[in-house]
Amino acid sequence: MSLLVPDSGLLFWMLLSFGVVFAVLAKYGFPVIIKMVNERKAYIDNSLKVASEANEQLDNLKQEGELIIAKAHEEQLRILNEAAATRERIIREAKEKAQSETTKMLEEVKLQIQAEKNDAIREIRRQVATLSVDIAEKVLRKNLDNDIEQTAMIDRLLDEITASKN
Repeated sequence: MSLLVPDSGLLFWMLLSFGVVFAVLAKYGFPVIIKMVNERKAYIDNSLKVASEANEQLDNLKQEGELIIAKAHEEQLRILNEAAATRERIIREAKEKAQSETTKMLEEVKLQIQAEKNDAIREIRRQVATLSVDIAEKVLRKNLDNDIEQTAMIDRLLDEITASKN
């Protein structure tokens, strides 16, 4: 017997045992193995399908997120523009109010100054009139001691009054 070439009896029993094992495996083992391989293939296909759907949903979510971010930026710009417009309006209204109040206060101050000026002028005129009357009284007492001087003074005053009316 050679080590490389088996005997025919050994070959027969090896083929027979292989056939029996193959038949048992074909009857009971291969269907279970094929079923498990098919289930595994279906599970992998299903997992790939789910992963593909998840990727699509992720892409959709990314697009929706980008849209939401874009809308948020637009809303932020709109709010900032409204805030700037409101700020400008408030500043403008405050300036207008300050200007009107300043104008009103200036008018009141001008009226007050004019009233004080008129009061001061009246007071000065009254004091001048009082001083004039006092001076005139003293002058007239001294100069009008006799009747001739009084008559001359009255005539002169009447002439001055008629001259100033013309």
